[in-house]
Amino acid sequence: MGRFLVVGEDAIKNGECTDIYFRRVVEVMERDGINPEVAMEVTAAALPDPWGVFCGLDDVINLLEGLPVDVDAMPEGSIFYPNEPVLRISGRYRDFAVYETAILGFLCHASGVASAAAHMKLAAGGRPVFSFGSRRQHPAIAAMIERAAWIGGVDGASNTCAPEGIPLAGTMPHAFVMCYPREEDAWCAFDRGAGPEVPRIMLADTFSDEADEAVRAAACGATAVRLDTPRSRRGDLRAIVEEVRWELDVHGYPDVKIFLSGGLSRDEVAAYRDIADAFGVGGAIANAPVVDFAMDIVEMKGRPYAKRGKRSSAKQVYEVAGRRVTLPLGAPAPEGGVGLLVPCIRGGVALVRPKMEDARERVLSRLSTLAGEG
Repeated sequence: MGRFLVVGEDAIKNGECTDIYFRRVVEVMERDGINPEVAMEVTAAALPDPWGVFCGLDDVINLLEGLPVDVDAMPEGSIFYPNEPVLRISGRYRDFAVYETAILGFLCHASGVASAAAHMKLAAGGRPVFSFGSRRQHPAIAAMIERAAWIGGVDGASNTCAPEGIPLAGTMPHAFVMCYPREEDAWCAFDRGAGPEVPRIMLADTFSDEADEAVRAAACGATAVRLDTPRSRRGDLRAIVEEVRWELDVHGYPDVKIFLSGGLSRDEVAAYRDIADAFGVGGAIANAPVVDFAMDIVEMKGRPYAKRGKRSSAKQVYEVAGRRVTLPLGAPAPEGGVGLLVPCIRGGVALVRPKMEDARERVLSRLSTLAGEG
């Protein structure tokens, strides 16, 4: 361990970040000469919502590359449902057993964030949604949080360590406004000093009534005002936003937008999308429930084999005329069916390198058809 309590990349790649029982049983199996050929599948028996977004595959490929295994998986950004296998690993059990902890960690967390982002994007009904929640997670995983949120469909992210290609978005903290003698001093300083590419979004709820501050901020050059009122003082948020909109309009600022942030839930985003122009969402995306994936043996030595409560046999998931069908891998494919699990690693050689832009487009292309599914 170094200065911070962060597990290094080498420790993860070497299988050192694992649950202790994997190391213990591998030692026992090695002593007994046991190392059977198995196929293990990753599935989720239940999801926080009717569907999820598969994410984290890029890290899994980087983890398992070079090991004597085969990996098949849904492409990143694929929509998946309960009990569908999203990833399958085939090889000798001892060769990859210690990696189960990291594999599930990569997939469970990233898929949870990406899924929450996609559902939030749907709730916003076409309004921009920005990921503002990396501060709610350990800084060591900020890049993962922002990448998963971007794949899930957000329009930008706040953290400067977001992967290249993700637009950075942010406004100003209350502390900035408080460091100046008056709110106007802060707003005008921001307008003068921020680069021309920076949107003039002014925080308008530090000391005074939101509508009053919004009009004053508009006079200082704001192109949008952000309302981030602490939850304990919100009262009727709709009434507040409607009042802000009214006062901006009657004072000659109809083009000044309203940006909402501050602990917004999915229900709140859906409720205010008709009166707000954009949303900054924090914990509802970054703190999203992880997808509770499990990784289980489904074949042993080429034969169907599973523990109680699990379905044996390696499987393929097909998309057939808008519906999903899961069948044993050896069964004939349904007519017109497209298999969703594709080869990713063969004999330790990576065949694909997931690109976040492709994954994001995969999600966005499906959102309109998923609107009725929750």
